[in-house]
Amino acid sequence: MSPHCPLLLLLSISLLPHLLPALPFEQRAFWDFALDSFDSSDITMMMRDEEEGSATDELPFPGPSMCPFGCHCRLRVVQCSDLGLTEVPKNIPPDTKFLDLQNNRIRELKEDDFKGLTHLYGLSLRNNQISKVHPRTFVPLKHMQKLYFSKNQLTTIPNNLPKSLVELRIHENRIKRVAAGAFSGLTNMNCIEMGANPIHNSGFEPGAFKGLKLNYLRISEAKLTGVPKDLPDSLNELHLDHNQIQAVELEDLKRYKNLYRLGLGYNHIRNIENGSLSYLTMLRELHLDNNRLSRVPRGLPDMKYLQVVYLHSNHIAQVGIDDFCPRGFGMKRTFYNGISLFGNPVNYWEVQPAAFRCVSDRLAIQFGNYKK
Repeated sequence: MSPHCPLLLLLSISLLPHLLPALPFEQRAFWDFALDSFDSSDITMMMRDEEEGSATDELPFPGPSMCPFGCHCRLRVVQCSDLGLTEVPKNIPPDTKFLDLQNNRIRELKEDDFKGLTHLYGLSLRNNQISKVHPRTFVPLKHMQKLYFSKNQLTTIPNNLPKSLVELRIHENRIKRVAAGAFSGLTNMNCIEMGANPIHNSGFEPGAFKGLKLNYLRISEAKLTGVPKDLPDSLNELHLDHNQIQAVELEDLKRYKNLYRLGLGYNHIRNIENGSLSYLTMLRELHLDNNRLSRVPRGLPDMKYLQVVYLHSNHIAQVGIDDFCPRGFGMKRTFYNGISLFGNPVNYWEVQPAAFRCVSDRLAIQFGNYKK
């Protein structure tokens, strides 16, 4: 491959790693969020373990000398992962702040499993076999903010989640339906990760997200055939990658005027109706890679703050001189710092350099690597 390309074009994709396709969601290690609320002096006392489910040397536990058999207790953190547990253990210290129960064989959460744990801030139940949750399981958890429930066998959102909850990760379960009022009263919630559930558009009842002021929502790897209606209008990030969405219609994005990142990659999108992007006045990053688009979507030049556009691996055969940049001066507030077009049948030498006149750097343009 020749290194002598036109000024604003680049054949190699290796020079811009930050434009690679967004990876599917992966659960963070429990210790990643457990350490969030400790101050620096606490952190220096703890041995950080980046591998999920592994145990470290036990440190003295303040307060009563109790710890569930086989678990590790230290600094108000109780780690009971990878023990083959079939139920929540007893004798959990009452001042526990973080409880790690991931990678076990728990099938059910009972009414008194967390009784007395009023100080609990974070709970990881990831990778168990939980299919049943008692309606009063979470009632004692008045201050819990983070709940990791991914990789279980839930079919619905558990009832009576703590009103203090800020972050819910319920990725990779068997949820097919989200009932109206499923998140009722959760006014502090700002992040829900619920991808990899077999849910269709019809699975969201009207009012399913009523009352939520979310910043972040991911419903990737599901069975969606269109952009869901009636999601929270407060969203800053919406990720709908790896679904079966076939088109973006005019009214689909009307509610989401606060979005600055929208993920629609790895769908079946052939058409984005003209004007449908005009509602996203604050958008910074748009993922439309790995779809079936035959042209650059209309409306990109009018998006004043748009900086990154993923369009690789589509069927785009030509790029017009005004597809990305507005005519005239002073209309676009920020320059693009990334446009990916590789994996399309467009010939880079046929694209006029002026098409990228509002791009910050020539290395921000990615072409080439198309195979029929």
